[in-house]
Amino acid sequence: MLTLTSDGSGPPLPDRLADTGGGSQLITAVAPRPGATTGTLTWWDRRSGKWVVAGSAPARFGAKGLVEGGKRRQGTDTTPTGLYDLPYGFGIKAAPSGTSVPYRRVNRNSWWCQDNRSRAYNRWAEPLPADCRAAESEHLADYGTQYAHALVIGFNYHTPVRGRGAGIFLHVNGRAATAGCVSVPVEAMRRILAWAEARQRPHIVMGTTSGPTAITRY
Repeated sequence: MLTLTSDGSGPPLPDRLADTGGGSQLITAVAPRPGATTGTLTWWDRRSGKWVVAGSAPARFGAKGLVEGGKRRQGTDTTPTGLYDLPYGFGIKAAPSGTSVPYRRVNRNSWWCQDNRSRAYNRWAEPLPADCRAAESEHLADYGTQYAHALVIGFNYHTPVRGRGAGIFLHVNGRAATAGCVSVPVEAMRRILAWAEARQRPHIVMGTTSGPTAITRY
């Protein structure tokens, strides 16, 4: 089992990753195995050249577990492993006190387009474009619990590949596992939003304790 340090006193997990995104804030989301739907999410600060834990919470993953991000297919209910940036936050509720990252409020016209045929694929759309089918998209206001607060995960975001997947977020827990996102309890999500700072270039890395999707590969 992967721990925060290799033997309780060794290097912290971020120091064992292949890449941390180049910033001074990092979120690690670790599942015990590819088929798992639960694990641990930890957020870290780099201070005086060392990574230190800023907080931790239980995490939920996709209902079908985790899969290599570059091989993921849309609609598979899997969480993509890998290292990604966090473009901005959003929510049905107002940003928690102290939030400094860009944060968009959800309204009745807010959608996340997941239609592979649309020019708005894997983008916030307001209102829904004519070329984006509602049946292939998420009406964000319909997810009052999960999207009370969230962060966009930059999976397949900057140069979207059709069919790979859209709408991968870090958000508040729903009733069970996710459709591919990572979720945490509401108070943890609020703490993360207040903690994250755009100037520190926060990233998230998702993976398993070992094997082909081991978090230390990313």
